[in-house]
Amino acid sequence: MNIYGIAVLAISYLLGQWMGEFLGSLIGIEANVGGVGFAMMIFMLLKEWLVKNSLMSLEMEKGIDFWNKLYIPVVIAMAASLNVKSAISSGTLAIAAGTLPVLVSFIVFPSILKTFKPKEDDHSA
Repeated sequence: MNIYGIAVLAISYLLGQWMGEFLGSLIGIEANVGGVGFAMMIFMLLKEWLVKNSLMSLEMEKGIDFWNKLYIPVVIAMAASLNVKSAISSGTLAIAAGTLPVLVSFIVFPSILKTFKPKEDDHSA
């Protein structure tokens, strides 16, 4: 099976990683800062540029859509597992800093949804 669009993904990923490393060194830390985010922005911009210039075939569009749907969940899962590992090894403050917003959102969001729930019409004739 040919998977079209992998070159666009590869270029986006490499440029994004380079930009993340560059930003990390620019602010003085030895880490990649936002490389995946940069890669996703580049990926979307390249896709739009290809569509705008009529350079995208139907197969390539399907391939890019495939990678677009696969890339985000995989990267989020990888980042989340790294965050959990570092939080557990960092101690109780990091765990509390991650747990507290989740608990607050479980409490606050239902009340927000009830407040902004659309009103039903009583037009029963």
